[in-house]
Amino acid sequence: MGVNLIKKMSGIIGKKVGMTSIFDAEGRNIPCTVIEAGPCVVTQVKTEENDGYSSIQLGYDDAKEKNTNQPLKGHFAKASTTPKRKLVEFKGFEDALNLGDTITVDIFNEGDYVDVVGTSKGKGFQGVVKRHGFAGVGGQTHGQHNRMRAPGSLGASSWPSRVFKGMRMAGRTGGDRVKIQNLQILKVYAEQNLLVVSGSVPGAKGSYVILDK
Repeated sequence: MGVNLIKKMSGIIGKKVGMTSIFDAEGRNIPCTVIEAGPCVVTQVKTEENDGYSSIQLGYDDAKEKNTNQPLKGHFAKASTTPKRKLVEFKGFEDALNLGDTITVDIFNEGDYVDVVGTSKGKGFQGVVKRHGFAGVGGQTHGQHNRMRAPGSLGASSWPSRVFKGMRMAGRTGGDRVKIQNLQILKVYAEQNLLVVSGSVPGAKGSYVILDK
């Protein structure tokens, strides 16, 4: 008989509101992020028998009917809910949930630690100074007047006569999926569906984030 080693955990979908700071009991000023989390609706329950694995799909943030295609309209109708903008699956949910159930910030308590996943701000094509933190040439002596933010020498000489893969160069910056682990929940405002977590969270204001216990 096999043993189920899947870690039981809960999660929720939210939206980044912005940053602020609060004072703790010792008078320290702690930077924190405010997240509007939920309410989320269970839009699908996947099981080992039907899907090959078990998970819970949550939907968040109402979408317009006219912007939702017919297959998704039928998908949401099964859960007796309105169309949603964001759908995320969570494996190993702590509680047994049914189609149409609502998940709120009540699943979290002050003092809990969560992992937050978001999409970092896209900054477009950037040079090596902004993308990798290069210092640049630094001085303007000996005629170097236009090399302040240049990458400098890239590779070797006659061998291997090429630039190695993985060389830190200019390129597209940001817009990546980023996970920040072990952020502590400082405040829970159940009436406003708000969570206050310590530290910073990837993404711009109003962007979607995923919280995992």
